[in-house]
Amino acid sequence: MAEQAGGAPAEGFEGLSHLDERGHARMVDVSAKPTTVREATARGRVLMSRATLDAITSGAVPKGDVFATARIAGILAAKRTAELIPLCHPLPLSGVEVALCGDAEPTDSAAEAAVEIEATARTTAQTGVEMEALTAVSVAALTVYDMCKSLERGMRVDSVRLTAKSGGRSGEWSAE
Repeated sequence: MAEQAGGAPAEGFEGLSHLDERGHARMVDVSAKPTTVREATARGRVLMSRATLDAITSGAVPKGDVFATARIAGILAAKRTAELIPLCHPLPLSGVEVALCGDAEPTDSAAEAAVEIEATARTTAQTGVEMEALTAVSVAALTVYDMCKSLERGMRVDSVRLTAKSGGRSGEWSAE
């Protein structure tokens, strides 16, 4: 908990940008920050049986084209991130790309197969698009689950993470 009784910041939380001097949540004022081109990429996956992946890739899922639907869902989610994450700034996205592919040999030894998801979001703004990329991957993964749950309820959304970002004061960062 970041706030002590009386509204004072709890020890160790004094430097968090989303807390005011009393420890209350706030939206960070980015008006003094320069507008720069910013980009972020996130990845995640949905672990599943080989039979479920085969149904997806062969077009045999009763609800329709899983990859196309999840791609659109991810793009729409990125555009609505500020409505979903309370302290995110609404951003004018200049581009969102969501890619999905089947992987019959995922690195997780407990899974037979996976759908790998990667999303990249771009903007020219005063704050970054990491949350938009992460939201796109998360909602695309949930869409895969929703479309395939009649085939397999034990699928797992896994390893949603930021893999790269560029732009802004902190410059470039990559997890790989």
